[in-house]
Amino acid sequence: MTALLETRVRAALTTVIDPEMGLSLMELGLIYALEVSPAGSVHVVMTTTTRGCPLAGILREMVDAAVAGVDGVTAVAVKLTYEPAWTPDMIRSA
Repeated sequence: MTALLETRVRAALTTVIDPEMGLSLMELGLIYALEVSPAGSVHVVMTTTTRGCPLAGILREMVDAAVAGVDGVTAVAVKLTYEPAWTPDMIRSA
């Protein structure tokens, strides 16, 4: 059940688009970690393309909303980090 929920959460995160890059946060490699508990609690560790990104708060809220909208998610925690620093080689090719 946890694996299915994680799959749905990952799918939801593909809908969160970075407005400057035009790619999803998943494609950009901005989602560093995703933990889903059997009880439905989800913890996301994410970054932005640059430290001090003016969209950091908005992107974090978008991630929170996307995850919270997944059926079966009971709680969401989104942590923003800059370690390790994001680099363009983290972009996933389609």
